[in-house]
Amino acid sequence: MTRGCIQFRRKGRIIRLDRFSPQATVLDWLRIEERSTGTKEGCAEGDCGACTVVIAREQDGRLNYEPVNACIVTLGQLDGTELITVEDLAHEGKLHPVQTAMAAGHGSQCGFCTPGIVMSLFAHFHGKGDRADRAGINDALAGNLCRCTGYRSIVDAAREACSGPAMDRFAARQGETVTALKQLNDGANIFVGNDTRFFAAPSSESLLALLFERHPDARIIGGATDVGLWITKKLLTLDKIIHVGRAGLDWIEETADAFHFGAAVTLARAMPSLASIDPDIGEIVRRFGSVQVRAAGTVGGSIANASPIGDLAPLFIALGGAVELRKGNQIRSLPLEQFFISYGKQNREAGEFVRSLSVPKLPPANFFKAFKISKRFDEDISTVLGAFRIGVEAERIASVRVAFGGMAATPKRALAVEGALLGASLNDPATWRNAAERIGDDFTPLTDMRASAEYRDHVAKNLVIKALAEIAGASRGATRILDSREAIDVVH
Repeated sequence: MTRGCIQFRRKGRIIRLDRFSPQATVLDWLRIEERSTGTKEGCAEGDCGACTVVIAREQDGRLNYEPVNACIVTLGQLDGTELITVEDLAHEGKLHPVQTAMAAGHGSQCGFCTPGIVMSLFAHFHGKGDRADRAGINDALAGNLCRCTGYRSIVDAAREACSGPAMDRFAARQGETVTALKQLNDGANIFVGNDTRFFAAPSSESLLALLFERHPDARIIGGATDVGLWITKKLLTLDKIIHVGRAGLDWIEETADAFHFGAAVTLARAMPSLASIDPDIGEIVRRFGSVQVRAAGTVGGSIANASPIGDLAPLFIALGGAVELRKGNQIRSLPLEQFFISYGKQNREAGEFVRSLSVPKLPPANFFKAFKISKRFDEDISTVLGAFRIGVEAERIASVRVAFGGMAATPKRALAVEGALLGASLNDPATWRNAAERIGDDFTPLTDMRASAEYRDHVAKNLVIKALAEIAGASRGATRILDSREAIDVVH
């Protein structure tokens, strides 16, 4: 069955749209069509959080509340969900608990950023688990900027609002909403438009393969956290968009030696599995954009866009990851390091899409280290990201894989560094320095707004030494800037 419209729940009723631009964003529809102007446009690139709305999805009979950036999420991605905005929180003249706490705690001044902050906290209110402490609140707000109020009063208000059970009218009507969303998710193949201009959401992998083979010029999106900026910043016209969110590529499989991720698995869902490989990976993923970005962005999208600054690629390359591609009925697999050819170009044929990623676990006697260097600690693009997998036998380096992102046109292995380390004594700092000096053989760093080539070269060399120092036994406290948020929590 093919459905010629998208359908989603809004303010207790079903919205069906059969005519819209394939690249229309949720923010466009809210402000221009519905005239719900509480949701603001700030940066128009998913950084400031002023446009944050919440999407509710039914999962295993329960509701999952996800904050997303309405400025870059396409309208078609709403299919089968409930859209909640700041206008929906107050009811019958009574503010929502998050709004009440913000007002009482003086958490707002100019008010422009406040709707987005409130919506991020509304999602956290419903999904916080045991993360209502200051660190958990800070994570929830990492994607929301406020230039007026400062964050202390906002965080204090959030801690008060999120300290108890999530009791509000949304929780009270959960059963009704779950039933409605189950009825919306009819399993239909979605195609809105015609062969020259359309939004499509195939209902199976085989239909996705068929459609993309027929329209290799279409743009595939997962969460649109990258492609959304092509619309808002590059001002490109995208006549054909294929969304993979309904194609059955959202699976995670764990085997004895690896995790396997369907391309449409979100970063938020992948995070626990990746963190179980090594805590450094969990921390890198936690700093991957914001909660809004991780709720929408996908593992496959981070790889498929071939960005030289994508955080997942160097991690997966260092671990020995592989990518699986599909065109029509043909499926092939290749080491991830062979997928990146040049800037923005992949080892991918027309009509071929990323199907899945395989990420090996650490073998015995192997250590993993990863470091992200960026101008801001949270929600920032990497200036340099270094990832290291080191196997040790009898105090010597028996195997080594080193990968960097942000250094050149593609993420890639540092083969000269690896050669200098293989067989070296783990306890000889001179070998660390010698290996670090080989960075120049592997990379000709670029200069851009984030850093100079000289800075990148110097940082990359230091990261080689830092990784080996930690593996050799140096305390993390001596080699890393510790997160000060717990100390702040104690003070206040």
